[in-house]
Amino acid sequence: MEYTLREMMTIVAAREIKDGDIVFCGTGISMLAAMAAKNINAPNSVIFFETGSIDAKLDEIPLAVADPRVMYWASSNSGLLDAFATMQNRITGQHVIGILGAAQIDKYGNINSTVIGEYYLPKTRFSGSGGACDVASFVPRSITFMQHEKRKFVNKVDYLTSPGHLTGNGGREKAGLLPGGPQLVVTNMAVMRFDEETKEMYLAGYYPGVTKEEILENMEFDVDISRAEEVEPPTAHELKILREKCDPQRLIL
Repeated sequence: MEYTLREMMTIVAAREIKDGDIVFCGTGISMLAAMAAKNINAPNSVIFFETGSIDAKLDEIPLAVADPRVMYWASSNSGLLDAFATMQNRITGQHVIGILGAAQIDKYGNINSTVIGEYYLPKTRFSGSGGACDVASFVPRSITFMQHEKRKFVNKVDYLTSPGHLTGNGGREKAGLLPGGPQLVVTNMAVMRFDEETKEMYLAGYYPGVTKEEILENMEFDVDISRAEEVEPPTAHELKILREKCDPQRLIL
């Protein structure tokens, strides 16, 4: 079937969410991926938002984490404190997966969503961390959405907003953070993962019609491409659920 790159990215991320996961997500494509997973492959996953809504019904896709639709038939409607307590709880936190976005990322999965250029005289200033730093610091697994461009996959981020694997293997532990960190980077060209030993990013999959060389050309740093396989495109069933159940009004798609 015909599909868009945004649909491909959404389904790739949704497949990473396991049944029973507690999904901490923000606005846009991350929210759509969480909804797709719940309706396709992880019916017992629980979606929650930093505004305090936990396990809402989500009959319609919200446009922001403060959209009243995130509260519809929720198991709990509380506030920021309870949302972050759920993420950091020693028991429930083991099952949390976060979904993030960023302006820049390096080979260890450290991300920048604060400024491009010098902090005090930036070329571009973004909205900043929000809850992303807490998510990156405390949850055992995270997915990051990126546009695949050389200016975004950089040797060193201009500002460290949220930690990935920091300096590599053992970097998080030295900084006093919990083990875990970024697991998957989903772009409009490929899927990246992190090596178990070095914690460096490697190419895990490329989309149909995209070459490994094209992917490397759009990154400042080199990555291992020897493990890469072509990513399976969305199935007819996945696209039907995504288009007709999750986002029939094409608010995100």
